[in-house]
Amino acid sequence: MTFIEKLDAAVSKNNSLVCVGLDQGTHEFDKIILDATNQYVCVYKLNFAFYEANGVNGWSDLKKTVEYLKKNHPQIPLIADAKRGDIGSTNQAYAKAIFDELGFDAVTVNPYVGREGLQPFLDRADNGIIILCKTSNPGSGEFQDLSTGSRQALWQKVAENVVRDWNKNHNCLLVVGATYPEELAQVRKIVGDMTLLVPGIGAQGGEVEATVKAGLNSKKAGIIINSSRGIIFADNPGLAAKTLRDTINQNR
Repeated sequence: MTFIEKLDAAVSKNNSLVCVGLDQGTHEFDKIILDATNQYVCVYKLNFAFYEANGVNGWSDLKKTVEYLKKNHPQIPLIADAKRGDIGSTNQAYAKAIFDELGFDAVTVNPYVGREGLQPFLDRADNGIIILCKTSNPGSGEFQDLSTGSRQALWQKVAENVVRDWNKNHNCLLVVGATYPEELAQVRKIVGDMTLLVPGIGAQGGEVEATVKAGLNSKKAGIIINSSRGIIFADNPGLAAKTLRDTINQNR
């Protein structure tokens, strides 16, 4: 089963467009969140930085969390939020580490090196390749909003190139922040029904209603709305995940 197929099955089974971001970096904490939220989400996203910050123990916890999910909640796919992007030979090693060694279903990547550099990821037809497009941070426009000379912002050019030239294996997704609903709506027009990973809800200021309205595809799906701190640090993570799922569905 490909990442997209696994994701679509989880969306349908749990009636959910929620992604829970695991940003704590410890396996014991992750187990609590996974067990509390798995019936309300369609995907999990592990932020590599918080595991890498713990050194060898962090890498061990990362692998343990992946193994725990696959054993106990195998229906939920797993994203490596690693934002990789380098020359081809280096990306071959990154792809081997993330997909073959660690066992992730998808990975976030940076498009700055171009398609040629990312080809080792794009060739992984069974895995999801999630490409940064218009990120949620306030300073994203420093480069992403620059004109490419064709009266397009750079983020628009990225979206066009991905849907036209990069998605030969139908395994590409784009990252578009909930903090930019107008740009999210424009990306949706460019990419058709392609699935979008949408961070920025909650602590970063993104609003559910505007995000759903701007991001849904023709099937009333096609977005993965990520929440990290708003769920994992809630007094009741399961209830927080359920509440976000239900709020999203009310606006679908």
